[in-house]
Amino acid sequence: MLAGATSIAQASDLIGRNKAPAAPVVAVNTFRPWMIRGRALVVHPQPNADLNVGGDVDISTSVVPELDISYFFTPNLAAELILGVTPHRVKGAGSLESVRIGDVWLLPPTLMLQYHFTDLGMVKPYVGAGINYTFFFDEKAKGSFEKFNLANTIGFALQAGVDIMIDKHWGINLDVKKIFLEPDVSVNAGAIDGKVKIDPWLISTGVTYRF
Repeated sequence: MLAGATSIAQASDLIGRNKAPAAPVVAVNTFRPWMIRGRALVVHPQPNADLNVGGDVDISTSVVPELDISYFFTPNLAAELILGVTPHRVKGAGSLESVRIGDVWLLPPTLMLQYHFTDLGMVKPYVGAGINYTFFFDEKAKGSFEKFNLANTIGFALQAGVDIMIDKHWGINLDVKKIFLEPDVSVNAGAIDGKVKIDPWLISTGVTYRF
């Protein structure tokens, strides 16, 4: 009987030695550094002019599609590049009331550095600050004017927004930016010139995709 017990113990020990070790548990990395958004964007200027002939200007609001691309360095820290073009009408205000000045297109690429809050579940708010460089192109003088030019210029931007994630990839985005922009303006080769504060609000909503 003792011999039988010894044999069972030896067999059990042999099986234990030959048993393959358990595979290590490998953590799955779910960090996704890239995000793109497609949004409908309202660009609402807040103009104020300092012109050599006095008066002021009014710049129309524009609604356009917009694309942005974000890269996350960490779950909280990201950089966002905003791309889009917007058309605007420029006319006089104040003592220049109802004077049609011209039409212009803006290409305002903006690079933002953002902080994202990640402890609110599917709701992920963020704030940002960055730099903007606006290209003005296709300026067309109107009315009695022959030449109309806005100088390309650099400005600063502030931002607040939120992504409401439906799943690990898709979400809904709401975003508000303020860009501080003051280009030089010249009409009829300097007959009217000065600076125009545009300082637009950028209000947008759209779809988020994280990958």
